[in-house]
Amino acid sequence: MLLENKIALITGASRGIGKCTAKLFAEQGATVIFTDLQQNEASEALLAELRTLQPRSAFIASNAADYEQAVEVASQVQKEYGRLDVLVNNAGITRDTLLLRMSPKDWDLVLEVNLRSVFNYCKAFVPMMLKQRSGSIVNTSSVVGVNGNPGQCNYSASKAGIIGFTKSLAKEIGSRGIRCNAIAPGFIETLMTQQMQPEVREKWLGEIPLHRGGTELDVARTSLFLASELSEYITGQVICVDGGVSL
Repeated sequence: MLLENKIALITGASRGIGKCTAKLFAEQGATVIFTDLQQNEASEALLAELRTLQPRSAFIASNAADYEQAVEVASQVQKEYGRLDVLVNNAGITRDTLLLRMSPKDWDLVLEVNLRSVFNYCKAFVPMMLKQRSGSIVNTSSVVGVNGNPGQCNYSASKAGIIGFTKSLAKEIGSRGIRCNAIAPGFIETLMTQQMQPEVREKWLGEIPLHRGGTELDVARTSLFLASELSEYITGQVICVDGGVSL
């Protein structure tokens, strides 16, 4: 029970990696609060599953890209739980195309959801953690934020921004006992990657030294490590969960 009696919040967690992380955290003893844009069958099903493990788990419908909504989520968490031990910034989207075809709208939207949401939630919750003098923040970047990738200038820029943000914030808050790290997943088998063109998918798989795509659990376990006391002397780091692609 690596997160026993901990309070954890995960953004964008109704499906995919976020959902897997939420379930793993609950299995490891954490009360999990998760957000997504709206309440729907997916969020209701996950909440029911989490509450069988941790009855105080909760769902909050909220747009992670909206700062005022993030502040309201922090207010609700403070009122209901009195603290936050783990923050996982997981919300993200893609709008992939070559730069020559990319609209300013698609550029802005990806930066807003992927990067601004990290600012929003850290800005909203760090004061709470400062008062506690404890906490672990895990930001979801991507291997394309490390290496770049054609057709993903907006996504790569947003994920590279998360890395810079993570390193800077880690230096700001480390003296108060708060850690901030990033995970950079590679080719992970999710609904998002399944929508790739077959030739793009095969190209990615061919470049992975471990010769397979990663799983949502591979990423969730890394989040668990960074959230727990197993990593209590690790901060400001980027862990690539990519089967060796970034070597």
